[in-house]
Amino acid sequence: MDSENSAFTVPIKIKEPQNKLPDFLVENLPENLMATVKGLGWNELMPVQKKTIPYMMEGRDMLIQSKTGSGKTGAFLLPLLQVIIPEHAFPQALILVPTRELALQVHGEAEKLSKGLGIRSCAIFGGVGFEHQLHALRTGVHLIVATPGRLLDHAQRGNVDFNSIRDLILDEADEMLGMGFYPDMQRIRRYLPKQISCTMFSATIPQTVKSLAREFQRPNSDFLSLSYDQVIAKNLEHRYYASDPMGKDSLLIKILEWENPDSCMVFCNMKKDVAYLEQVLSDYGFRAKALSGDISQREREQVLGEFRENKLKLLICTDVAARGIDVSHVSHVIVFDHPSDHEVYVHRSGRTARAGRSGLAISIITPVEEIEIQKTAADFGISFIKMPPINEEELASRIRQRAEAKLDRERRFLGQKQNERMRRYLPMVEELSQNKEGKELLAYLLDSYYWR
Repeated sequence: MDSENSAFTVPIKIKEPQNKLPDFLVENLPENLMATVKGLGWNELMPVQKKTIPYMMEGRDMLIQSKTGSGKTGAFLLPLLQVIIPEHAFPQALILVPTRELALQVHGEAEKLSKGLGIRSCAIFGGVGFEHQLHALRTGVHLIVATPGRLLDHAQRGNVDFNSIRDLILDEADEMLGMGFYPDMQRIRRYLPKQISCTMFSATIPQTVKSLAREFQRPNSDFLSLSYDQVIAKNLEHRYYASDPMGKDSLLIKILEWENPDSCMVFCNMKKDVAYLEQVLSDYGFRAKALSGDISQREREQVLGEFRENKLKLLICTDVAARGIDVSHVSHVIVFDHPSDHEVYVHRSGRTARAGRSGLAISIITPVEEIEIQKTAADFGISFIKMPPINEEELASRIRQRAEAKLDRERRFLGQKQNERMRRYLPMVEELSQNKEGKELLAYLLDSYYWR
């Protein structure tokens, strides 16, 4: 995030490995690649590119923290294009990304940068037919950009030769190692050669990412950060979104859709707001339950039991109602109303990032509350990151991609008889897709499946 959007963060600092390497300059590129880069208007490399390229050229495993829009695509493509051997027409580098849009974007950059180098790349993602992708793989490619689900489909059909892959790149590693993609990532790892360089990029590096990265990287892997120094130092990250007072409930829904938390507590200052949010979220389709002084002890125990056992993902409560709750698996805390007692915020946010896990504390802040959050930041030395507004198109795309990944993963484990039964519905799907009412039925089916 830029400084304008990050009023209460510490200054950007670069954290390099102890045995750091000198920066890489645009003049260090091979002549033909340098000419292409300068022709695209890159007269100077961006910081993440200067810092990352030397480590990748040495084949060192790296976990790199760099914000979105910082030039990280060039940071991994430029070194890959220097080490790929064009004469060897087999996949030598694999770039894994979470979404179809990002796969197309990275592939497009690879096509532009590799012009005239004799290096071929292809994008592999779901939602389209196999034919074009299969043709590219059979013709011979050097660089594969892929989403995990569709890559596994090709791998299981024997369409991909993994033997020559030397470099693995994980873009948006926090998403790639999250619960949505992690099972697929484990399966992909079994196809890859054991001795392989692995570089991971992410805007945020929660503790879970650091832990899971060890499964894909060698023991001597290093860490490079071009981000906020204190944000990466702790398991708990503090964020906030600005909102007008009347739009807080709508923003809460967007945050829940964007984050898709495994286990979340939403804190309100007043009991009436707890009841109101329970109704709003339930009407929207979330399975949410309230915990306040207005419910009976029996109901309270039932709700708490479901939450502790992870059968209930979303709990809305006041501070009084939340007393005595000790649940270590809470992944997100959302502060709907910032408390006037700043110490209360610390207790709320402390409900997540427990037992060595990482967590997110997200506040929804009105202009009046922004003064209070500044005071909280000063009183407790907390670095709050101000998040940009959630873009509707990006949110819709994120939900679609997650739903597709979930469906893909479950479909791959269907038995022969289940596959036969599933195919009975193909004529119905074809028929429904021909008209508006039918499409809405299919959309309803997907929505019900995703949020069940």
